[in-house]
Amino acid sequence: MSSSDHSAESPNEKFTILGDKDKANPTGAIDDPSAHILDVNKLGVEGQGLQTASDGKTVLIPQPSSDPNDPLNWSSVKKHGTLFVLAVVAFMANYGSAVGIITLLPQAGQWMKPQNTIQHSLVGNLICLGGGGLFTVLLSAYFGRLPIFFLFTAMALGTSAWCAAATSFNSYLAARILNGFFSVVGEAGGLMIIQDIFFFHEHPRKINLWSGGVIASPYLGPLITAFIIDKETWPDAFWVNTGLSALCLLLVIGLMDETIYNRNLSRDQQPVPKSRLLRLIGVEQWRGRHLRQTFFQALMRPIIAISKLPVLICTIYFFLNFAWTIGVNATVSIWLTTIYKFTPYNLGFFYFASVIGAVTGGVLGHWLHDFVGNYYMRRHSGHIEPEARLIIVWLASPIMAVSIFILGFALQHTWHYMVIAVFCGGQVMGIMIATVALNSYLLDAYPEGSGEVGAWIVVGRTVGGFMSTYVEIDWVTRSGPLNACGAQTGIAAAAGLLILGLGLFGKRLRKAQGRMNFAMESGY
Repeated sequence: MSSSDHSAESPNEKFTILGDKDKANPTGAIDDPSAHILDVNKLGVEGQGLQTASDGKTVLIPQPSSDPNDPLNWSSVKKHGTLFVLAVVAFMANYGSAVGIITLLPQAGQWMKPQNTIQHSLVGNLICLGGGGLFTVLLSAYFGRLPIFFLFTAMALGTSAWCAAATSFNSYLAARILNGFFSVVGEAGGLMIIQDIFFFHEHPRKINLWSGGVIASPYLGPLITAFIIDKETWPDAFWVNTGLSALCLLLVIGLMDETIYNRNLSRDQQPVPKSRLLRLIGVEQWRGRHLRQTFFQALMRPIIAISKLPVLICTIYFFLNFAWTIGVNATVSIWLTTIYKFTPYNLGFFYFASVIGAVTGGVLGHWLHDFVGNYYMRRHSGHIEPEARLIIVWLASPIMAVSIFILGFALQHTWHYMVIAVFCGGQVMGIMIATVALNSYLLDAYPEGSGEVGAWIVVGRTVGGFMSTYVEIDWVTRSGPLNACGAQTGIAAAAGLLILGLGLFGKRLRKAQGRMNFAMESGY
């Protein structure tokens, strides 16, 4: 049965092939509840009647229900329209945050305050990106995905306009803090939406598309803003951000729908959608809240998620690597303007290097993640375990470490700025590849906690960025670029060893700690 037929009634409707030894693995060869058999031919008679993708071979995981309202049964156009909205909204979090990096100098002049004081707005914005991410997923688990996306995107629009219209630093600071909290909804909620509407075998490529906007946005923000303030005043950069935020709100209203679907319930227990307007503002979801979980249970989900060691290790990895991505971004921009005498206009062009790095990482990842997964399955009798996703991180981590190390030499000895550009791009390419791999790993390992693991990754990234904004510039100034970047190279390499250990022992950790066992299972 192909994916085009998967709304039809199936005798195997409740059949999942995630650790069901009696049905999916009668030989008992797979003892991991997160090990997936994707080739229907490997299942023999047990695979008869299972729904497959259009190739007739790839098993759909989870098996879609016969309910046409199941998001897994949505049309390809509706699914990819939702993914497009998700990517655009996710882009805005770091884009808006990075706008404040370039506007810092003119703001300091206007408000007659030191640059370190103006930088508090960036720090507050970064911290609230992490906090807002956790609130995004716990509120979405209780109130539904769509109303939280609608509310947070609307508030991001309002606070962005407030940033542009602020006439005092205190007003601007408050607006930036609130904007960080609300604008993160697309970044923090990405994994849970992808989990809701796409099948297991589709995840890496969809995560790759969504992550592209997340990783490129911190560089497109300064790039565009540098061109704006070269000719206009700094509020114009935030008015552009406001216009983009308005576009996001229109996309959410026009294209998104509720994706939450409790797979613990039978079809006759599922709430029937009636009014899209009522779903947009959360009325229908509120009426059916008793079918999902209590607010306390939703509140505990992020805490349960971070108690799992693989989630904690991945969060630490992002903290230790993304810190230097943000740190290098800040250091290089100061070095280029002070030593290489770059104007804001020149600096804007330089940021193309990092954007190219993100695009290159995305293009490579589009095929590389599937290639590694398929290779693993050929070597392991047709099944794939979550740790297979980590193999590609062993390539990405050295790329990042080497890039940081050479950047230290380039800045120390004032090598040609094109050398700096190449290795800035290399660092971003590495973090792009690693981001997709680790998101895919956690989604495979804990599909029931898709939103929660995504939110903790955001926490790791934002706390790393917060830390680097405080230490990077003083560290490089005091110790010199070579010493500072050398230490950061060692830290990045140590983070890579964490993932190597997770690849070797992750399965044992997952089995020892068990699944997250939430009251509501929207995963498989």
